[in-house]
Amino acid sequence: MKNSYPQIKLALAGATMISAIPAFAQSSVTLYGIVDSGFGYQSSSTSLGSTSGGHSAFKMINGVWAGSRIGLKGGEDLGAGTKAIFTLEEGFNSATGAMATNNLMFSRQAFVGVTNATYGSLTAGRQYAAYYQMLSPYSPTTWITGFYGAHPGDVDGLDTIYRANNTLLYMSPSLGGFKFSGSYSLAGIPGSVSRGASWAAAIQYSQGPVGLAIAFSRINNSTPGGGSFGTDSATSNAGAQAGVSAVTNGYQTAQAQQRFAVGAGYTFNSQLDITATYSNVQYIPGTGSSFRNEAIWNTGGIVLHWKPTVAWDLATGYSFTRATKANGITSSAQYQQFNLSQYYSLSKRTGLYALEAYQRASGKTLGSNGTSIINATATLGDGFNSTPSSSRSMVGVGVGLIHRF
Repeated sequence: MKNSYPQIKLALAGATMISAIPAFAQSSVTLYGIVDSGFGYQSSSTSLGSTSGGHSAFKMINGVWAGSRIGLKGGEDLGAGTKAIFTLEEGFNSATGAMATNNLMFSRQAFVGVTNATYGSLTAGRQYAAYYQMLSPYSPTTWITGFYGAHPGDVDGLDTIYRANNTLLYMSPSLGGFKFSGSYSLAGIPGSVSRGASWAAAIQYSQGPVGLAIAFSRINNSTPGGGSFGTDSATSNAGAQAGVSAVTNGYQTAQAQQRFAVGAGYTFNSQLDITATYSNVQYIPGTGSSFRNEAIWNTGGIVLHWKPTVAWDLATGYSFTRATKANGITSSAQYQQFNLSQYYSLSKRTGLYALEAYQRASGKTLGSNGTSIINATATLGDGFNSTPSSSRSMVGVGVGLIHRF
């Protein structure tokens, strides 16, 4: 018994020391990523701005179903229901290993902020604006992909390419099924608060099988004396203006871009759901713009998703885009797009996919100089923005393998 006393004293001393160590908040960091590679065919391929010399092309494609990426995300419990959060996410080309966007180390997302279940979240950095965040559940890109299935040229920004630098974003908690979000992206240009800045506001409702979202965004481009148009916008990707495609190529000198969109969805059962979107996009001229009148595109789209078995996901979609008559154009550009997709789950993390798309363009649009009137040409989704068709029609087919980790 006498020998036990020192052991008891040692145990008590150890317990006292442990109790004196301050309690640290629990934190976690997760490494994650996606690798997506495949092969694709397009019936006609030419450089943006050219309307001749188009040929069919068969090439390796990547990031089609979901952009290839690697990222880190984590959080720390700060107490009272509040957490510090961060995300760092880099996109890459799985065919070459190159960065998805030159000179951007974390091109997809790079933000930090705080979140609370009662008050919502506030984040700062490069991230998706409120416009996309609220509309994304109803975007056509969910099942028919942005590469092939975004509305022509992704004119309405419903794919994930519209990330904004220097962005403050607030996201509310769900309040009776409603969520609110707003974001403001600062360009930081001396002598001007608005030049190059972007902002967005959105509201979403989700209850049971029904979902609805309404969103608005404005992107201010450069003005004369500030370098190339759009390169100092807060949405710029390493100096590249947002949304340039065969659909909008003649309107790059716009002073501002505005987007209004409505998305809705209905889930019939565990096997069948439907989503629909409408958008109104405006390219607004300024004193230094090469075109005179506001250019407007209206787009309506619908996607039907069917899951016949645990392994299979099938979808079909249709969209119609029409430009207004302006800038001397009496036969406005129109684009009809048809999409099919098939996805087969090999496991929870790995899947095979196939995609088919067709687009037909008609009417007239402005050429790359912003003054000449040319035939509208086809450009499927946003995967062919730099290599559209040289003709009115375009067919695209792709197959690939995706793995998530």
